Amino acid sequence: MMQANTKANNTQCLVAGGIAGIAVDTALFPLDTIKTRLQAKGGFMASGGFRGIYSGLSSAIIGSSPGAALFFLTYEQTKAACERRMEPKYQAFGHMAAASAGEVAACLVRVPTEVLKQRLQANHHRSLGAAIRGTYRAEGLLGFYRGYLTQVVREIPFTCIQFPVYEFLKHSYATKHARGIKSWEAAVCGSVAGGAAAAFTTPLDVVKTRVMLSTKGVGAHHEYSGVVSTLTRIAREEGARALFSGVVPRTIWISVGGFVFLGSYEKAKEILVDGRIFAYR
Repeated sequence: MMQANTKANNTQCLVAGGIAGIAVDTALFPLDTIKTRLQAKGGFMASGGFRGIYSGLSSAIIGSSPGAALFFLTYEQTKAACERRMEPKYQAFGHMAAASAGEVAACLVRVPTEVLKQRLQANHHRSLGAAIRGTYRAEGLLGFYRGYLTQVVREIPFTCIQFPVYEFLKHSYATKHARGIKSWEAAVCGSVAGGAAAAFTTPLDVVKTRVMLSTKGVGAHHEYSGVVSTLTRIAREEGARALFSGVVPRTIWISVGGFVFLGSYEKAKEILVDGRIFAYR
């Protein structure tokens, strides 16, 4: 059982976050590929259909562990700082701030791997090496951070919904049953919170996908270069419905992903703390 007052140190948060990142990205990668191809400008079949649904997995795995580790380390530290300084009735805002800080930090690692992963998923390149060379030749080092601001703009509203709801559900369940919440129960809370956040933020995810699939000065995608301009362009050229392309696989993916990701994180943290693994500060 995961006790409510269990506190992990920085190293334990890093390791547990890394384990959770690899677990969720590996398990749910096919759904992510389908979602990306549905959102691509060329459409699902033109982007590969159901062929090669594990294209880009290597890039995702490379970035998943350090990205998730950095997120949870920043999140836990910021949340603890906010809880010390804020009254309980305002702690939801502290959770929003902590999640936002975690996403800004994690995107420093996540965005380059996301750019490469999505270009492989959409069949823009045949291998990870080709994607790296093609991106660098076309746009230089900044090409790997194409869509960084767009991703942050997408992730902050997402986490501002997901993590306050997640923390609220965990706290309410633990209070109702007068005990610490188990890792599988935390996973269910994460699933509910993640699914709701995913559905509401799908338009921003569509924008992020279009911007990341763009290559500066190449092909029909080169005009996708900002959140507001991309939103309005998609709505104008394809209709408002296109802003919710992939909403079903995205919601399913993140609902299941929330269960795997947050459940794995809580379980890994529980094992590390109870076993006194990396139990130093």
